[in-house]
Amino acid sequence: MVRQAARIAGIVLLILVIGVALAWATSPDPRGNRASFEAEPLTPVIAPLDEAFTLAQRQRSDGSIATYLVIGLERDVVRGIDLAALGAEPLADPFAALASLPAEAARPATLAEQPILTFSIADLLPAAGPGTRHVATGTNIAAHAEEAGSDTVFQFPKFGAASPALTTVRAGDDVLLDYEVELCMRFDRPVASASDFDAAQKGLFLCGDFTNRATLARMADPDNLDSGRGFSDAKSGPDFFPSGALLVIPRDWRAFVDQERFTTTVNDQPRQDARGREMTLDFRALAEKALSEPDQARFVYREAMHRLAPAGRIMPDMVLMSGTAEGVIFTPPSRADMIEGVLDWALGGGRLALRHAVIERFIANERKSGHFLQPGDRVGFASTHLGTIHVDVTGD
Repeated sequence: MVRQAARIAGIVLLILVIGVALAWATSPDPRGNRASFEAEPLTPVIAPLDEAFTLAQRQRSDGSIATYLVIGLERDVVRGIDLAALGAEPLADPFAALASLPAEAARPATLAEQPILTFSIADLLPAAGPGTRHVATGTNIAAHAEEAGSDTVFQFPKFGAASPALTTVRAGDDVLLDYEVELCMRFDRPVASASDFDAAQKGLFLCGDFTNRATLARMADPDNLDSGRGFSDAKSGPDFFPSGALLVIPRDWRAFVDQERFTTTVNDQPRQDARGREMTLDFRALAEKALSEPDQARFVYREAMHRLAPAGRIMPDMVLMSGTAEGVIFTPPSRADMIEGVLDWALGGGRLALRHAVIERFIANERKSGHFLQPGDRVGFASTHLGTIHVDVTGD
């Protein structure tokens, strides 16, 4: 009887081992999330003057900032007219420089008389401006929310100065580097209410948002993404905020955003493709959401607590980010990651919590797989009227 029980137990154990082995061997190993793409290739152009002003800035040799009205774009070459030559005041703030422009100066006949200057995109300053903290947005496009398993739009502070449209980003051994393309908005004044948003002049530009998924996996609270835990730390690394060089001030911001298309490529292969109209919350609603935050510091960054919008307002040097499209690299831990993580936990005598053991196994497996961005990769962000960003991925 004892032998029979032992034999049955052995058979059950064997079946269990075989089942686990089959589950491990047949586990999918996705290289990233699938995305849908428009049939036509995206070729950036400059918005017509009757729809929007397109500005770019460059630092002169004496340290002053020149603002240009952009009238042409060919690959990475920008053609424009110095606003100072059109009668504008030589101001570093692009909104103020444009506001000082005489009304008749932007007429086609006047522009045709001005010398046209040509610059490489590498010579231009980030359209994001000099600010170092911004309002970032998570899962604001439905297709990305679905792939991320989120049912809500959430926000969190992103820290760091913007890098230019031609830049680099590091993918070291401690980084699972992921990309996101976004639309970004900045304002000519502090925004503390919906009426302030409506009154403000709004500038749009293309931006990228890189993420260290290893940091996010370790720190995030998957049951409460709205806490923002882990997102500021994971998305505020050096050069994690590349900015396009073109600042576009549309006459009708909502119509402009709805039609704007923005994409990501990695080594010239398409990864993301979306339109602004796919945003769940538009920029006005995002501003209202940010301003409705409780008057308390609830976001963690580098072990300190921070508010989303200090002083209860979005300042002119802060950027409001749209959230990204589907097609990011990150996928949740696979069945194999979970099985190996449980084994690590068991063999380690429970030294780590089970969830942490699975996460560490997932991170180790992803490093080996090479699914995330690697040194030598080239990431391209592009949009219909906001230009392009090119980022070379470097190593340690």
